[in-house]
Amino acid sequence: MKRLLTTRDAEKMAQLYAYLQHHGVPVTVAEQGQNLELWLTMSSYHAHAKALIQAYQENPELALQQLAAEQPEELPHPPSFIQQLRAQAGWFTRAYTAVVVLIFVGMHTSFIEQILSALLFNPYDYERLPWSEPWRFVTPAMLHFSILHILFNVFWWWYLGGRFERYYGTKWLILAFFICAIASNTAQFYASGPHFGGLSGVVYGLFGIAAIVGWNNPRHPLFLPSGLIIFMLVWLVLGYTDLLWVNIANTAHTVGLLSGLAVGAGIRGLTLYLQRRQGQ
Repeated sequence: MKRLLTTRDAEKMAQLYAYLQHHGVPVTVAEQGQNLELWLTMSSYHAHAKALIQAYQENPELALQQLAAEQPEELPHPPSFIQQLRAQAGWFTRAYTAVVVLIFVGMHTSFIEQILSALLFNPYDYERLPWSEPWRFVTPAMLHFSILHILFNVFWWWYLGGRFERYYGTKWLILAFFICAIASNTAQFYASGPHFGGLSGVVYGLFGIAAIVGWNNPRHPLFLPSGLIIFMLVWLVLGYTDLLWVNIANTAHTVGLLSGLAVGAGIRGLTLYLQRRQGQ
């Protein structure tokens, strides 16, 4: 992310935001004290964004006239539910969801044994890590064993992962995914052996990231309301009791959350560092 502009003029910021959004530049606005900051969420648009800002500053009236002239005379049809869902996630979020669903379908066919053999953490050795087959550190996050299991995980993956990818970019989501998946799967293997699966370790990792980067900032796309935070933590605690009707990979949830909190702290620290550097 790159900071493009800082101002206390809310009207100017609103006009610039609309102008850049209209030209396809991915930007967001954040409050910093009494200032409003315009941030570019994808660095590849930096040169284009700078040129548009310069054009606006040289002649704001002309820029706004062009913006008004290019607006459609008729209001567009509201996006469909499917279009709204697609808009809430990037390509990696969508692609991984498709993979998880296809594997879930495959597990209800005669290929279930082959799928489990290929994707379980280490079905051949209950004590050693699968260094010779390193994909197994991640692939348990592709396995789901009931419709409730996959619906819960895919919903939160789309909600948290999609927002994370849209705001921070695909590379950051992939990095966060691998860190949380490897950490949670490895810990669960040591706790219970190789017969486990699910995306929930990654989901709790994304929850931890969101809790850190969006903390006390309702304008942040990953801000979590207190009710949602309480729900996720209560569900985590309930997993350690006998009150739930399903088997829960509790260690994966806890370690996923801890790894997500660490990643979130790293992202927030890096963001603050870049902000200070650009403010010098």
